[in-house]
Amino acid sequence: MDTSDSTTTGTEPSSAHRPEAPPRRGWRRWAMDTRPLGIPAYRWLWTSTIVTAVGSQLTAVAVPKQIYDITGSSAWVGYASLAGLVPMVLFALWGGAVADTVDRRKLLLVTNTGIAVTSVLFWVQAVTSLASVPVLMVLLALQQAFFGLNAPARTASIARLVPADQLPAANALGSTVTQTGLVAGPLLAGALIPVIGLPELYLIDALALCVTVWAVARLPALPPLGGAGSRRAGVREIAEGFRYIAGRKVLLLSFLADVIAMVCGMPRALFPQLAAETYSSYGEGPALGLLYAAIPVGAVLGGLFSGTFSRARRHGWMVIGAVVAWGAAVAGCGLSGSLWWAVAFLAAAGVADMVSMVFRGAILLSAATDEMRGRMQGVFTVVVAGGPRLADVLHGTAGSVLGPRAAVAGGGLLVVVLMLGLAAAVPALRRYCV
Repeated sequence: MDTSDSTTTGTEPSSAHRPEAPPRRGWRRWAMDTRPLGIPAYRWLWTSTIVTAVGSQLTAVAVPKQIYDITGSSAWVGYASLAGLVPMVLFALWGGAVADTVDRRKLLLVTNTGIAVTSVLFWVQAVTSLASVPVLMVLLALQQAFFGLNAPARTASIARLVPADQLPAANALGSTVTQTGLVAGPLLAGALIPVIGLPELYLIDALALCVTVWAVARLPALPPLGGAGSRRAGVREIAEGFRYIAGRKVLLLSFLADVIAMVCGMPRALFPQLAAETYSSYGEGPALGLLYAAIPVGAVLGGLFSGTFSRARRHGWMVIGAVVAWGAAVAGCGLSGSLWWAVAFLAAAGVADMVSMVFRGAILLSAATDEMRGRMQGVFTVVVAGGPRLADVLHGTAGSVLGPRAAVAGGGLLVVVLMLGLAAAVPALRRYCV
């Protein structure tokens, strides 16, 4: 079966009878593996991700800016973040169950359309000068609910569009685009707000999302396999997903690895204090910008030089090594008295985070059956979104007691110890290979 047949019929792609790709030599061995882009269906999904990655960041900057302009309070900005987090978590879990019971293409069309409509509503309230924080928070909650429904179906679809040996490459392509959006989106928003204003920023996002809907419409049908469409998507199905994770150690360990890395080692809550106290001689504003940009920039660089990922077979060891490297790099940042060394260590942490994301994603897609992939991605979305927010609380508290550098360094070292201890105690992740 060739790839075009598999994507058209909605069955699992197979690498059987597929000719081996010629080995890449010289610098090409390190460059990003773009073979998945040769598959039309994946190319459309990836194109939609490009638009979403940048456009969503425009709104992510515009909403807090508008709330702060209305209230003059950073506390309200924090409350808005919580208003978006809760529905995203709830609907990601439910959306994972839904993605396992319906045509994922149709689900992506509905949810992307919903996200686009909320962007239009953001524009309407801004252009009419409504200046209502409750309205903004309701719209943000609605948008994040649609995102929670969308994300599991989007990621779970990848394994139906590309052969198993290209899953790391496909994950690297998607993750690189997402991380690029984290850098380019806020920079673009910051440059556009003084020129065109907030209402137009919302409108640009809404128009860009129309491109996303168009790209998703070009995907083949992705109905459930093996009669899974006859199931309902309710609490029992969500609970079944958690039981599935608990019964498969490699899946459970991949989630635990991310929890360890993000909860114990994500230091972003301490960046303002580091910029104001430790690196104030460099200028508080420039220091803060560099600290925030360093991790996503490193992740983008890791993606651009991810050509070796497709040749790796011991995916478990890649996750273990990446999480340990992340912790060591974060610890190095905390021990750095120089801003430039701190930024360099954070960029190295970004590279390690990219490796971890790629191989954890590949494990989730390859070790789970298709009827469970949506629910696995729903839990993955919750872990990815919730881990850094828990880290903000823990690191903020530790930083106020121990000082920011000690809190950052201690968190990084804790990641190394916990990850090595987990790998030694439970061999399932060490042994996982494809």
